[in-house]
Formats: sequence, structure tokens, C-alpha cells
Amino acid sequence: MFGAFCPATGEAFTHPSPGRGGAPWVDFLDRVETWIPRTTKRVSAIMDNLGSHRTTDVLLFLLAHRRWEMVFQPKDAAYLNLIEPWWKILRSLALAGRRFETWDEITDAIHCSTVYWNAHRHPFVWGRRRRHRPRRAPGVALLPRAA
Repeated sequence: MFGAFCPATGEAFTHPSPGRGGAPWVDFLDRVETWIPRTTKRVSAIMDNLGSHRTTDVLLFLLAHRRWEMVFQPKDAAYLNLIEPWWKILRSLALAGRRFETWDEITDAIHCSTVYWNAHRHPFVWGRRRRHRPRRAPGVALLPRAA
């Protein structure tokens, strides 16, 4: 399964693939090219270091689509790519607690979950974490101050 994610809008795109080679990857990039609005001037694709992301076919794709830029993340730094937390959400929406008999059932579940996500999407902000309140010391609570 290949996926693309736009953190600014939260919109996602998934597409099943017969394999992880160079040809299926370029086919996916072509599909993403049609998914991204024409008004977008620059596409920065954050990539992991899979070999199929660096094939001659990918270089030819980049020559044909000048608005694309491939940014390769450092090894062991998946946390730098905002699609990784989205994959976790997608797995929980589509796959958690379910049993599938066929590949078609899996792709249908992922497609339905992607449609659901896009209907309820929100922007992702990298690095913003939920603030936790510090633990209170055990004992008597503080009384409110009188004016």
C-alpha cells in the first residue's frame, strides 16, 4: 500500500500496489501528481531510503515533473516524516481488531478508512505535543486564596 499525505490540510491518498519496485512506485507518483491540485507550485516528497525510490524511472519522473522535489530522510529517523503518525491512525481505523481473508478485503478497508479520514481531516502540526499537567503532590489540596 502506498500513501501520500498533505500535512497542511490533513488530506491523504492511498493506493494499493502489486509490489514495492520502481515501476509500481512511479505509477503511484503519477497518481499523486493528478491528486495534487495544479495550483500547487512545489511538491516536497519526504521519502525513506527504499531502493525503489531512487531508480532511473523515478529520476525520469522528476525530470518530467519539475515541481517535484524528493527529500530523503536520514536512516532511523521515521519520526521526521508526518505520514508515519498518519499510517498509525490509518491502521487503527482500517485494520485494528479485524480479520481479513483476502487482499481485496484489506484494500477495501483501507480505501473506506481513507475516505472517512478525508471527510474528517485536520491539519497536522509537527512537533506540537499535548501538554500534560504535572502531578500534584499527595496530601491536602490547596485552599483557594481569599481576596
